Amino acid sequence: MNNNQDKKAYFIGGGIGSLAAAVFLIRDGGLDGKNITIYESLAVLGGSLDAGGNPQQGYTLRGSRMLTLNIYECTWELFKSIPSLTDPNTSVYEETVAFNERVKSNAKARLIDKNRAIVDASKLGFSMENRAELLKLSEASEDKLGNSCISDWFSPSFFETNFWFMWRTSFAFSPWHSAVEFKRYLHRFMQEFPNVETMTGVKRTVYNQYDSMILPLIVWLKSHGVNFMKECTVTDLDTAYELDPKTGTEKVVVKNLIYENAGTSKTIGVTANDLVFFQNGSMTDASSYGSMTTAPKFYTKEDSQGWAIWEKLAKKYPEFGKPEVFNTNIAESFWESFTVTLKDTAFFDQMEKFSGNKAGTGSQVTLKDSNWFMSFSLNNQPHYKDQPANVQVFFTYGLHPDRVGNFVGKPMTACSGEEILQELCGHLKFDYDVVFANAICIPCRMPYITSMFLPRLKTDRPLPVPKNSKNLAFVSQFVEIPDDVVFTVEYSIRAAQMAVYELLELDLKIPPITKFDKSLKVELESVVKAFH
Repeated sequence: MNNNQDKKAYFIGGGIGSLAAAVFLIRDGGLDGKNITIYESLAVLGGSLDAGGNPQQGYTLRGSRMLTLNIYECTWELFKSIPSLTDPNTSVYEETVAFNERVKSNAKARLIDKNRAIVDASKLGFSMENRAELLKLSEASEDKLGNSCISDWFSPSFFETNFWFMWRTSFAFSPWHSAVEFKRYLHRFMQEFPNVETMTGVKRTVYNQYDSMILPLIVWLKSHGVNFMKECTVTDLDTAYELDPKTGTEKVVVKNLIYENAGTSKTIGVTANDLVFFQNGSMTDASSYGSMTTAPKFYTKEDSQGWAIWEKLAKKYPEFGKPEVFNTNIAESFWESFTVTLKDTAFFDQMEKFSGNKAGTGSQVTLKDSNWFMSFSLNNQPHYKDQPANVQVFFTYGLHPDRVGNFVGKPMTACSGEEILQELCGHLKFDYDVVFANAICIPCRMPYITSMFLPRLKTDRPLPVPKNSKNLAFVSQFVEIPDDVVFTVEYSIRAAQMAVYELLELDLKIPPITKFDKSLKVELESVVKAFH
């Protein structure tokens, strides 16, 4: 371990992957935290696991994540060693387990139809043809699936089943997304299949993921002397091939790191003994917020340059993946979310009466006939650490924001926060002036939010440590990890752990992926459910 104390490590991006990797470097690799620097373009760390705003102007949340305790192996292994901010003698993992013992999910209104009727979602709605199609895809090899779409494997009737409505909105799939990713989800979450309508296996953090996961990581890293360079944008990496004396082959070595801060460009020299971790690509790149009176602006990667470094590296080194597979089709990777801040309990009260679920126990509610295909969830309150007792917050999203609303005559992307709430009230048949009289709704457009789901080949994503890399690793949703599923916190943390252990040549075991899909009990329960 002492051999690593003098190593320096540099991180490009301050998301969960970088923060987790920094912990692994210190905890498992013996690096001195003072030799670790994390560069982040924004003024806040956390990447896609962000949360902002306040009760006066309204809270913001680009995304909200569902977790499970029986998988997410690397995530919970990490958070077993990170103290809770409320009790230093309790880990974040222990805090999360205790919270979910108190607040348990058991959705009673998973799907609502156009008549505002709660659908009996226990009936998945499969035909024999659908069951055969599902089995065929789940057993196909990834090589056979290739870069095909989900819609290539199913008849149109499959996309009208209750199962599709629920599975899709649980994980944000669309028919044009990758069949490989869909198959991986079917296997990774097979133990949740029998409870897809109640979502009893879903677990939540005490607050939003920024307050419950990111802040404890930041506090831990700061206590170990890690340097955080916020509002600093890394613009380029100077790389070259060098002979690796261990293998006798040429490998890519990062020589310099160039970043900008307050209009000034600076260069940091990097030795072959140092380490560089790069969060290539971003699902929340080029995001934009609206307000109660304005719709979000339309931004693309040219407005943020969030993909620029990966594009430069990929042109030089084919083993570093193909970013163009993921960032050139916004029409198939974007959707819109919105966060609603309430100054009274009217909406929560009416939803509890209608659904039979108290906030925090109902998981998602999907308006299955909504043109925008809206879903929302009422989390346990408070959802923010600083949230006043008289304020409530909930998160909602639409997977078809380009379509004209059922009640508001324009696409979701053109709507203000007020118009979005009017659309929601139309579906629920609530009186706007009663439930949203004191509401603040902040919509957020995200051009690349499901870009990691776009059809791709295995070689389109780099390995966490490419075989031709000496000191550069990738930690993001856009790396290749066999059998695991993107669009999860687990994917970023597993990539981080793999990258750290490989670069440092640590003889430590990474928690294996739990194979629930190989359990006879789970397989039988899934078959029974499929025929219900």
